[in-house]
Amino acid sequence: MYSIETKNLTKKYKDKIAVNHMNLQIKEGELFALLGVNGAGKTTTIKMLSGLILPTEGSITIENMNMKKDTLKIKEILNVSPQETAIAPNLSVKENLEFMAGVYQIKNKDNKIKELIKLFKLEEVLNKKAKTLSGGWQRKVSIAISLINDPKILFLDEPTLGLDVIARKELWKIISSLKGKITIILTTHYMEEAESLSDRIGIMANGNLIDIGTSKELIKKTKTKSFEDAFIQIATGGEL
Repeated sequence: MYSIETKNLTKKYKDKIAVNHMNLQIKEGELFALLGVNGAGKTTTIKMLSGLILPTEGSITIENMNMKKDTLKIKEILNVSPQETAIAPNLSVKENLEFMAGVYQIKNKDNKIKELIKLFKLEEVLNKKAKTLSGGWQRKVSIAISLINDPKILFLDEPTLGLDVIARKELWKIISSLKGKITIILTTHYMEEAESLSDRIGIMANGNLIDIGTSKELIKKTKTKSFEDAFIQIATGGEL
């Protein structure tokens, strides 16, 4: 079963085509990485798939629901962990979790909060104000918050941007533990991250979805030695 399916998905801004007739199918429980250089159309695609903006043309089907007709229902089953850390700086970690549980009206909120505290190992920072935490802890809390409503689909936008290698690896473990349980769409500029975490990878350039495959398939297809080289060749059309 497909969790996400697009047909001829297009977004135009005046004379600029940000996303051009994208046809994409993402399987239920899959971790799908959407890659591309800046301006490739990734952010616009994510905004359309998460219901933040409507397409100019084409259709989006999420869990067998149509985005135009069932936007509110779809938003109930997905969540987004944005590139900018989405936490209230003057609240403690526990207060952030409790606040968002209240926003989503989580029925078993105490159990859910305990589950997230355990998953993200937040015990030592629970009572600390969010603004006093390191970047790695803030990202952990931000992603924990995005799971508070038990989403079927989670969008992770540059989840480890700017983190040191240890904090990044810790988040990789958490993200890996979610694979198969929910559908995850990941955007990242770290090729190692996409290669390590993803089931499949889609590469965009100039608003077009150029290629899709596993990292091994894309390396084999481009006859390159590494995934980074494969990405560069696909994204630039072999011009570098």
